[in-house]
Amino acid sequence: QVQLVEAGGGLVQAGGSLRLSCAASGGTFNGYPMGWFRQAPAKEREWLASITWSGGITYYAASAKGRWTISRDNAKSAVYLQMNSLKPEDTAVYYCNRIAPDGTYRRAFGSWGQGTQVTVSS
Repeated sequence: QVQLVEAGGGLVQAGGSLRLSCAASGGTFNGYPMGWFRQAPAKEREWLASITWSGGITYYAASAKGRWTISRDNAKSAVYLQMNSLKPEDTAVYYCNRIAPDGTYRRAFGSWGQGTQVTVSS
């Protein structure tokens, strides 16, 4: 089973940037699209972005489009999320996961890691 470890979160001022990373180990990373999600307090987990196995196609939620970029390095079994123009409402725990092969590129597949906390101050 794939273990996912997210990192790169922290406290940042509004307008700032962070680069999140996700390292996969112990299972099948190859061949799967990957995605980023977040969960704010008292809210449901929200899909943010997905990337195909080749990295050639990306998908973004409206909240992420134009501000953030998802990328991956298959040689390192890693996925990244470059977040620019951060807003206080982006405060949440951020997670990566494999994306289910259902064609939507929005549904997670597999166990979750511990996530990484992002806090944006105003």
